[in-house]
Amino acid sequence: MASYIIHGGQRLEGEHTVQGAKNSALPILAATVAARGECVLHGCPDLSDVRATLAILEHLGCAVKREGGAIIVDSSRLRGCEIPGCLMKEMRSSIVFLGPLLSAMGCANLTAPGGCDIGERPIDMHLEAMRALGVRVVEEGGRLRCDVREGMKGARCSLYFPSVGATENLMIAASTARGITVLTNAAREPEIADLAAFLNACGAKIHGAGEGTLVIEGVEQLHGAEHTVIPDRITAVTFLLAAAVTGGEILLRGARPAHMDAMLSVLEQAGCRLRRLEGDMLALRMYGRPRRLPTVRTMPYPGFPTDAQAAFMALAAVADGTSIITETIFENRFRHVSQLRRMGAFIRVEGRVAVVEGRRHLHGAEVDACDLRAGAALVVAGLAAQGETRVRGIRHVDRGCERFEEDLRLLGARISREEDDLGQPEEAN
Repeated sequence: MASYIIHGGQRLEGEHTVQGAKNSALPILAATVAARGECVLHGCPDLSDVRATLAILEHLGCAVKREGGAIIVDSSRLRGCEIPGCLMKEMRSSIVFLGPLLSAMGCANLTAPGGCDIGERPIDMHLEAMRALGVRVVEEGGRLRCDVREGMKGARCSLYFPSVGATENLMIAASTARGITVLTNAAREPEIADLAAFLNACGAKIHGAGEGTLVIEGVEQLHGAEHTVIPDRITAVTFLLAAAVTGGEILLRGARPAHMDAMLSVLEQAGCRLRRLEGDMLALRMYGRPRRLPTVRTMPYPGFPTDAQAAFMALAAVADGTSIITETIFENRFRHVSQLRRMGAFIRVEGRVAVVEGRRHLHGAEVDACDLRAGAALVVAGLAAQGETRVRGIRHVDRGCERFEEDLRLLGARISREEDDLGQPEEAN
C-alpha cells in the first residue's frame, strides 16, 4: 500500500497550473460512446479513474489512445452493451455509461458502481429518468438490464434532488431521443455545463445547462467532436488550502474563479488575501494564522461543495477560533475526522455537524486515507503539522489528483511517495 511521507512546516510558494476536472472528464469520456466517430478530448488528467473509464471504453470496442495531452476515442466500432462488474466496481461514476449505451445500442447491462465509500449514492433517480424516456429496466441479482425496443422518446422529468449523475445520464440519453425532453431540478454544476458543451459540439441541442431546467431537443445521431475539459475546481482549492495552512503564497493558472465562489468566500473570511487576475489566474497570500471559518454547510452547486469539506476542515483545525461544518450531501463523509484527531485536531461530531476548535499546531502521525477527498485533506494537514506525517492508502488520492506530490514539491513541500511500504522514500525537496 503506497503512502505519502510529509515533513511539515515548510512554507509553500510558487505557481501551479490546475489540472482538468475529473468530474467533467469522466462523463464526457463515457458520452463518446453515444457520439459515433472520433472524439478528441484535451485536458483529461492522468488519473486512475480516467484509466478505469478508458478500460471500459476499450471493452466496449472503442479505439482509445493518448497523444500528448489529448485522449482520442473512436467509437465507430462499438460492440455490445454489457460492462462486467470487475470494471464497474473501479469507480462510483461508472453508472454514467447507462445513458450513452442506451443512446448508442438501445440496451445496457451493468452492475452497481464501486469507488470511494463516502455514503449511499442511490441510482434510483438514474433509473426513473431512463424509464421516463421509455426504457425498460430490470434489476436482478445485482445487475441492471435495460433496453428500449422502439427508441427513446422525449419526456418531462423532475429530480427530487439535483443529482449530478442522473442529470448527466438523462442529458446524454435524451440527446438522441425522439422529441423534446424537459428536466426540472437539474444539477447546475460547472461540470454539467461542460458535458452539455461537448454534446452540443457533437450535434446535440441542449439548452439551459447550468440552470435549474434543461430542455433537450432530440437529434437523430451524434457525431465526433473536439473539446477541452474545464479545470478542476476542487483540486484548485486544495492547492490554495495547502498554501494557506503553511502561511504561503500561490498563483494558480487556469483556475476558473467563477466556478469557485462559495469556496473563495470562505477562504477570504478566514483571512486569505485573494486576487482574481486576467486569463483565469488566481493568487492567494496568507499572513499568519487563519481565522475561524464562517459556518460551512455543504450544498448542491452553487453552494459549498461536499468534495471540498474535508480539506477545509484541515484549515479549520489550525485556525484561530471555533468553526462549524455541516455535511448535508453524504452521511458518511466525516471519516477523516478520526485521522485528523490523530494529528492533534480537536473536533467534535454530532450527527452531520462537526465543531472544530482550532489549534495553533498539529503534529505528525500515521493516518489513513479512506477516500479521495479525505486523503487530500490529510495531506493538507500534514503540510501544516510539525514533524513527519505518513498518509497511507493514497490509491484513493490517485483517483483524483494528478502528480499530486510532484506539484507540491515544486511549491516547496517536503513530500515523497513510498510504494508498498518497501524500501526508502525518495529524498524530498
